[in-house]
Amino acid sequence: MARITLKNLKHAYMENPVNDEDWALKELNLDWDDGGAYALLGPSGCGKTTLLNLISGLLTPSHGSILFDDHDVTGLPPEQRKIAQVFQFPVVYDTMTVYDNLAFPLRNRGVDEATVDKRVREVAEMNDLTATLGNRASGLTADGKQKISLGRGLVRTDVNAILFDEPLTVIDPHLKFQLRSKLKELHTRVPNTMIYVTHDQTEAITFADKVVVMNVGEVVQVGTPKQLFEEPHHTFVGHFIGSPGMNVLDCEVKDGHAFIAGKKIATANKAAAKAGKSEIGVRPEFVKFARHGLEARVVKVSDAGRFSVVEADCAGGRVRLLVEEGGAIPSDTAHLEFDPEATRIYTNGWLAGREGQP
Repeated sequence: MARITLKNLKHAYMENPVNDEDWALKELNLDWDDGGAYALLGPSGCGKTTLLNLISGLLTPSHGSILFDDHDVTGLPPEQRKIAQVFQFPVVYDTMTVYDNLAFPLRNRGVDEATVDKRVREVAEMNDLTATLGNRASGLTADGKQKISLGRGLVRTDVNAILFDEPLTVIDPHLKFQLRSKLKELHTRVPNTMIYVTHDQTEAITFADKVVVMNVGEVVQVGTPKQLFEEPHHTFVGHFIGSPGMNVLDCEVKDGHAFIAGKKIATANKAAAKAGKSEIGVRPEFVKFARHGLEARVVKVSDAGRFSVVEADCAGGRVRLLVEEGGAIPSDTAHLEFDPEATRIYTNGWLAGREGQP
């Protein structure tokens, strides 16, 4: 196990990057605690896999350094970093039994057979593979094969970290919940440093203690699932986390306060005037219909079971709010009220008043 530190790390796939967009991974500094469970979350092409491959040693960074427990491993190949990596598609030896697949990483390192047997059976029990140890891997389903991949990542006791690159992509939806739960359980039993790449927010918040949200090669926020939901540092985080995502409405800023169509909107923070594009962000859970408030027009109602998702247009843009089953929904003109403690001003996409932001 290891504490992982990324210092001034950035990477480009072209030889002489000049502009911001030339970098696949923009400069970042991160510290991941020994034994922590982390997720890299973001849309396709945002740099998640690039970052994972830099940590594993499959790529060498264009700039910056990677440290395991303060030891610089930037120039070391994967085998010297003691990394286990589980890929998107199961990597198994179909002609081998489940037992031999799990034993392979240990036998390849010359571990004695008594230890191999002990570890294989321990890991098989963790992954619900005991009953299939004597079966050939070729006869297993996709989720069974991915369990073997997970087991091969866990079977070694000398790994610094286990890296997962979207390991549930090929798994049937009804089995994903079971494997997500199994991963979380495995981390409590095998406290390795684990880093999990995904574009699925449910996978990220189910697995990770802390989530690293990425967009366009940049880390926009690192935090617990609760922090990301309650106080997004960027409007992208608000959009990406939550279903429906955070409402973002255009506003004006006067004396640090937000105004929409001349109406003052109470917020949890203040912003400098004329600092750039100003918006307010508020999640649907913290918007409600009221007698007074921001005037709006209901344009759409979608039944989501226990509640309805209502969409209304106002001067700042479109607002989504949740109305519990049986709650009153105006047929046309309405007034919206935002919870001041959950409504924030954003400047150029970033949370206003946060350190380094106007």
